[in-house]
Amino acid sequence: MKRIGSLFTAALAALLMTGCALSGGQPEPNAGVASAHPMATEAGLKVLENGGNAVDAAVATAAALGVVEPYSSGIGGGGFWVIRQADGETTVIDAREEAPGDAHPELYLNEKGDVREGKPSLNGALAAGIPGQPAAFDHMASEYGQLPLTRSLAPAIRLAREGFPVDERYRNLANFRLEVMREYPGTRDLFLEDGRVPDKGHEIRQPALARTLETLADEGRAGFYQGPVAEQLVEDAREAGGIWTMEDLAGYELIERDPVRIDYGNATLLTAPAPSSGGMALAQLFGMLEQRPVPEDADRVTRVHWLAEMMRRAYRDRAVHMGDPAYTDIPRERLRDPAYLRTLASSINPQRATPSADLGGPGTDGHHTTHLSVMDAEGNIVSATLSINYPFGSGVTSEDTGVVLNNEMDDFSIRPGHANAWGLVGGKANQVEAGKRPLSSMSPLIIRSPKRITALGAPGGSRIITMNFLAALDVLDGRPPETVVSRTRFHHQYEPDRIEHEPQTFSQAEKQALRAMGHELHDVDRTYGNMQLIQRDRSSGLIRGAADPRGIGSAGLIHLPADSE
Repeated sequence: MKRIGSLFTAALAALLMTGCALSGGQPEPNAGVASAHPMATEAGLKVLENGGNAVDAAVATAAALGVVEPYSSGIGGGGFWVIRQADGETTVIDAREEAPGDAHPELYLNEKGDVREGKPSLNGALAAGIPGQPAAFDHMASEYGQLPLTRSLAPAIRLAREGFPVDERYRNLANFRLEVMREYPGTRDLFLEDGRVPDKGHEIRQPALARTLETLADEGRAGFYQGPVAEQLVEDAREAGGIWTMEDLAGYELIERDPVRIDYGNATLLTAPAPSSGGMALAQLFGMLEQRPVPEDADRVTRVHWLAEMMRRAYRDRAVHMGDPAYTDIPRERLRDPAYLRTLASSINPQRATPSADLGGPGTDGHHTTHLSVMDAEGNIVSATLSINYPFGSGVTSEDTGVVLNNEMDDFSIRPGHANAWGLVGGKANQVEAGKRPLSSMSPLIIRSPKRITALGAPGGSRIITMNFLAALDVLDGRPPETVVSRTRFHHQYEPDRIEHEPQTFSQAEKQALRAMGHELHDVDRTYGNMQLIQRDRSSGLIRGAADPRGIGSAGLIHLPADSE
C-alpha cells in the first residue's frame, strides 16, 4: 500500500491567513491551504497542525466545503484530485460520478427524439449520477494519508452539527435556484427559511449530514455505498424521480489514473485526464502556443485574438472527440501530435476570427463547483476540483442522510448537438450510457517550473479550462499569486461562437478592435470563477497563497517543522 510518509512532529508554530510573510522573527510559512471558504481553509489547517499531511488536509478541506458550500460540492458529487508526492510520484484520483445502470441514450428524450420539457437532466433526481466523493475520501485516507478518516472528517462533522452562517454568496445562488429548491422538501426545509432565501447570518445546521459523515468516517466507503445510508439514498432518489439502485451504489469504482503531463518551455504541468476534458484541451492549447507563439511585440488585442482562436480550436476537438475513455476511443496521440497542433495553429488568421462553423463539428441547436489547493512542509501537494454541477445540484436533498444530489448527468450530450447548461455541445462520444462517466471541464493544475511549484484551479463549468490556461500563463510569466487569481478573464468555447468576458476586461477601443477582426463579444455581466492558489519557492521553500477576491475564500499559511527522520 502506497502511503506518503510521516510529515509533522510538532504542533502549529504560527498561523497566517494572508499571503505575506510572518514578522517579528517568526519562521516563514512552509505549508498552506487555499479554498473557497474560510471555514474550510481553517479545517484543512487544523488537520495539518494535528499531524496530517497534504492529503489529509485536502480531505478535511473538501469535506468542510461540502458542508459550508452545499451549493458547490459535497458527498453527493464528485471531482478530480491531482496529487504530487514529495518524492515526485504523481497520480490523479478520478472520483467522477457515473450514470446509473438504467441510464440509456434516450433517457432525456421524448418519443419524437426531442429533449423532454422540464429540464430533466438539470432538475430532479433523474439528473443525478452515482457520487464518487465518499469513495475518494476513503481511498485517499487509506492509501495516501497520515491520519485515519475519522480525524480528517471531524471538522466537517462539527460544522454540519453546529452550523454555519448564510453569506451573500449563498443568498445569490439560492435565489438563482429558488424555484427548484422549493419543489423538494428535503432541500426546502434545510436550506430555505419558510420557503424563502434565508437572511444573511442565518445559521444552517445539517444534523442528518453530520450523521452520514460520521458513518462514512467510522465505516469507510461501505458506510455510504452499502447499508442503511445507501438504502435511504436510493429510496429518496427514486421518490424524486431518479433511477438509482443499490447495485449502482455498491458497484461504484474509484479510478486512479496517470496525470496528463504537459511540457512547455522549461516547465511541466500536471492535470486530470479523461473523462476530464481539461487535460487534453490544456495540452492542445500549450502545444499550439509552442508551435506558433503569440508574437513577442503583440499588443493586447492581438494577444487576445490569438489565444481566443486557440481556445476555439481546442474546444472544437473537445466537442468531437472527448468522452469517458472506457466507452470512447479517444485519439490521444493524434490530438497531441506536434504536426497536428502545428496545422491547427497555422489555420489561425492573424487578422481575422475564424467562424466556428468553418471548423466543422457536431453542430448545435440554436454552476457550480469548488477548488482547493494544499501544500505541506514535506513537499506533498494536492490540487482538487470538486462539484455537484449546478448550484445546489439537482435541487434534491435526501432528507434522512442530508446528502445533496448532484446533477452531473447534464454533462453528458443528452442529444448530440444539444447544448448543456454551460452552452457546451458534444457528440456521440459523450452520449448517455449506463455506468459511463460524463465529460468534465474540471482540470486541477500543478505547475513545476525552475523557480517555483504552484497548485491552482477554479470552478466555472466550461470556463474552467480557459481560466486555468490564462492563470498558468501568468504563473509562468512570474506574476504574483494575488495578481494571478484576480486578473480579468475571457473565454471562447467554439460554440456559441463568441468571446465571453467579465465586465471591465476590455476597454471600448479594444472591443472595437476585436469586433473589427470578426469576433462577437459577450459581456457576461458578472465576474466568474473562484480560483485558489498555493505556491512554493523552490529555492527558499517559502509558501505564498491567494484566494480569488471574487469569492469569500481564504489562503491560510502556516509554519510547521518538517519531520527530521
